[in-house]
Amino acid sequence: MRVLHQGAGAVNVVLLLCLFACFAPSLVSSITVSSPAELHASKGDTVILPCSFISTSRPTSKMTVDWSYRHQSGGPPQIFFHFSSQAFPPPEGQFMGRIRWHGSPARGDASIALINATLNDNGTYTCSVRNPPDVYGSPLSQTVLTVTPKSASIRFTDVAILLAFILLPSALITLILIGRMLCSKQRLDQSKAYRSPIEVTDGEEYGDHLPAAKVKKTTCCDLYMMDPEDIEEHYKLKTRSPIDEGFAESQC
Repeated sequence: MRVLHQGAGAVNVVLLLCLFACFAPSLVSSITVSSPAELHASKGDTVILPCSFISTSRPTSKMTVDWSYRHQSGGPPQIFFHFSSQAFPPPEGQFMGRIRWHGSPARGDASIALINATLNDNGTYTCSVRNPPDVYGSPLSQTVLTVTPKSASIRFTDVAILLAFILLPSALITLILIGRMLCSKQRLDQSKAYRSPIEVTDGEEYGDHLPAAKVKKTTCCDLYMMDPEDIEEHYKLKTRSPIDEGFAESQC
């Protein structure tokens, strides 16, 4: 009977140990890490990779944060950032000089910033937080980043530059051409209104002669009644140089 009692006691101890082993992790594994499942960004943007955690223990110098990256084509993840009391950015590789610590452990924030995102940065980013004694639970969280080419857009500054270098010179050239046209027209009007004192127009005669409209034209009858000397003088006048065009000619 004593042996049976001792055997029953041993079984109870084993059951208690099994129960403790099953429920003990749930008592201390209260850390939970979370991050968005997907992120989208454009090429050249600064992307914030969020990562938050909840822990029953206050963050201490023993808390660590690790960020790893796996390319979208596959392959094993590679740790490129580590935080333990201070940030340790990647000293080499594709993320060198492009990762900044953006977290605050006291606020449960373990985020980082990715500067100048490229199409080669597409892949899965994993955030891992350890805060002893909270070492169980869900210390990992993953985010899939998709970087796309930036769409072309016209900014206000671009429009202002186009106006300054295209429309303004065009307007200035148009004003200059209009000014030249007005000046040319004015000069033409002045040239028409001005006449030289020696200029003779149609219907005028030189000297003290009367206008051609008032000169009586010589007819055949007049020539018939002229004296011979007058007729000779008439033909002399007719054969003179073109400067005497003001004199009337016979229509015979």
